[in-house]
Formats: sequence, C-alpha cells, structure tokens
Amino acid sequence: MSEHKPEKAKARGRGPGRTQRKDWIQVALDTLVSEGVDSIKVSSLAEKLECARSSFYWYFKNRSDLLDALLNHWQSTNTKLLVESANQPAQSINYAVNNVYIQWISGRGFDTQLDFAIRDWARRSGSVRRALDISDAARLEALTHMFERYDYQKPEAETRARILYFTQIGYDLTDLQEDWETRQQRGRMYLFCMTGKPLTEAETKAHDAARPPP
Repeated sequence: MSEHKPEKAKARGRGPGRTQRKDWIQVALDTLVSEGVDSIKVSSLAEKLECARSSFYWYFKNRSDLLDALLNHWQSTNTKLLVESANQPAQSINYAVNNVYIQWISGRGFDTQLDFAIRDWARRSGSVRRALDISDAARLEALTHMFERYDYQKPEAETRARILYFTQIGYDLTDLQEDWETRQQRGRMYLFCMTGKPLTEAETKAHDAARPPP
C-alpha cells in the first residue's frame, strides 16, 4: 500500500511573498491525512508554515475556498491517474489491469492515504460525499470501458470493474502486513481472478516487475 509522507514545512519569514499557494495546499493536505478535516484551521496552518496568518488571504477567500482546493487537487491527481491508467493501451486485459495496479501501488502519484482521508471527510459532508460519488463513478466507468475494449459484455465488464475497484480499496484499508514476495505470488492469482484469463509468461514477468517504492 502506498503511504502518504507529509513534507516538512520549511521555516519562512512573514509576508505573502514568503509562502506560495501550493505551500498552503500541501500543509493542508498533510493535516487532512494525519489529523482530519476539522484540524484544518488557518491559524494552525500558518503556525506550521511559520508565516503570518494574513498571508493566507492572498491566495484564498476563506477556509472553504481552501477546502475546495483540496478536493480539486484530489480529483486532479488520484482520480485522473486511475482513469488515465485504465485508458492506457495494452496488448491484453491482463496487461491493462496490471497497468492500473502499477499506478495504484507505485507511490508515484496515487495517494492512498489521501483517498481514505477524503472518504472519511465525506461521511460528515454532503458536498464532499457528492464529489466522492462523482469520482468513484468516473473511475468505475473507466475500468468498465477497459474491460469492454477486450470484448467483455457490458454487464460482465461492469461487474469485473467493481470487483477490481472495491477489492483494491478493501485491500489497502486492511493494511495487510505481508511481505512483497507473498503479495506478488498472490497477485498473479488475483489478476487471473479479476480477468478470468490465465497469465502468459510475458504477462507474469510484467506483473512481477511492478514493485512499490521501498
């Protein structure tokens, strides 16, 4: 499972020129993941950034504006990456599903802990729940179309897409403490179960080559 690694805020002087919009977003994302949305307060973020609270208002109208920016960031990273990986051309459905898994576990873009933080936030916010539903639907649609490209009929494609998607979410949520070799061996059979297609030797090598960051 990929891990969200907060970036340590650098010491900064006071004034709007000392911090950038991306600094406020990054420290707010770190806080969302580690402490929850209720802990995202302008004063505490300014303290973490070691800057004046007033500089926040050079970039955001208010706290709600910042929270909207966090949602937009999540949608333009996690959701965009999964959709793009599902749309990536591949020689077979096994290669296609493997591309999705690589993106999910690589740690090079998709942030699993941020996804969980958004889901937790959605339990307390109707607007975030709606945004989450829209993103889940977009991801599932892309995965469904992925299966359809390899001649699965729509009902089966939809079902396999949902199995793939929700199984991986549950897998990450349980945070199984298994070594990579064990997960890799099981992953070959998971891939077969997801697609119903036995892996070729080349597909097995491609699967085994995918590793998360150390």
